[in-house]
Amino acid sequence: MLITLDINRARHSLDLDPRVTLLDALRHHLGLTGTKKGCDHGQCGACTVLVNGRRINGCLALAVMHDGDQIITVEGLEEAGASALQKAFIAHDGFQCGYCTPGQLCSALGMLEEVRQGWPSHVSASLEPHPVLTRAEIAERMSGNLCRCACYPGINAAISEFGGAAEGTTSEDAA
Repeated sequence: MLITLDINRARHSLDLDPRVTLLDALRHHLGLTGTKKGCDHGQCGACTVLVNGRRINGCLALAVMHDGDQIITVEGLEEAGASALQKAFIAHDGFQCGYCTPGQLCSALGMLEEVRQGWPSHVSASLEPHPVLTRAEIAERMSGNLCRCACYPGINAAISEFGGAAEGTTSEDAA
């Protein structure tokens, strides 16, 4: 099938077998290897990308499903305004081997947008809009992204710092 993907603000026309996943289209057809293949079952989050501003697992999505969609991968985060988040990951040692980091970064941006829009999570104190970005909120909302090196304290601190700065709010429980 002939499809067009808008990836990191660049349009790419591809002739793909309809069974090709978005992850494989990114990595093997476009050479965007920042997004990682971890489990290939949607359980680890290493393949997380942003599609039309929402986070998805690239290994579970067929590329043809996203014909015309706007896709942001880790390679496009700086242009998407995420350089401060990337700097926070570095400052807080939010990575060790770095394998999960691209998915963590994309997922964090998607998660923070969900918070900004007022989406509650399982651990939100109420269903009222704009939950406080606490440690429990971050842990729950990022639970689909695993880190084999267990850098969760640094990841959570980076997200808390970036999220608080982006929202103009902080919580002493968030650190």
